Amino acid sequence: MRTDGGGTLGSVPTPAPAPTVLLAEDDRAIRNALARALTLEGYVVTAVADGVEALASAHRSRPDVLVLDVMMPGIDGLQVCRVLRAEGDRTPILMLTALVETPDRIAGLDAGADDYVVKPFDVEEVFARLRALLRRTAPADRPEESDAQGVTAADLRIDPAARRAWRGTRELGLTRTEFDLLELLARNSGIVLDHATIYDRIWGYDFGPGSKNLAVYVGYLRRKVDEPHGVPLIHTVRGVGYVLREG
Repeated sequence: MRTDGGGTLGSVPTPAPAPTVLLAEDDRAIRNALARALTLEGYVVTAVADGVEALASAHRSRPDVLVLDVMMPGIDGLQVCRVLRAEGDRTPILMLTALVETPDRIAGLDAGADDYVVKPFDVEEVFARLRALLRRTAPADRPEESDAQGVTAADLRIDPAARRAWRGTRELGLTRTEFDLLELLARNSGIVLDHATIYDRIWGYDFGPGSKNLAVYVGYLRRKVDEPHGVPLIHTVRGVGYVLREG
């Protein structure tokens, strides 16, 4: 295209498409309010009222991220998560839960969820967690120096490109967040990482000293990495953070 003065107009960059969110929440007031807030934040939202609709919608058109309420009639959010993961769908999933006990949160992680928010929640926290999940699924620059052979620490081996990890000869079944956390600790083997650093690197947001989010993930990761072996690699440095090391 030419301008009237004979010059050529420069190409206009194509804006990135808005991220798509599938929201499943049976409480109409919460569903409508959150869908409206997400839309104003720039997301393209499909909002449904139960797990059956959520699975049908996800099968019709895969979203960039799912937000699932745990407690829904019929098929609940945990079941939706399990079905999608069993099908090999790795779309990031954020769970909404009114259950505050650690075992309840672990149940969501065990089902394959990537993160959770406890009701009642601040919508800004939902936004922050969604941004973090979407950043981790987008192509990103990663350190290349050791990736050809993978990342190793003690008898732990990680293949970042394939997103697979092994302790000895046993492959570890990790969720997206668990893998990211283990990789971060392994790349910094022997170095104590404080809570703020881990929150920033994994979630992109420090949820404050009262948050148990990191402790829940570390505890669950230990169950998969350490407990079957009886020899711990992931250690707590009280009042500071965590470190991956032998002994």
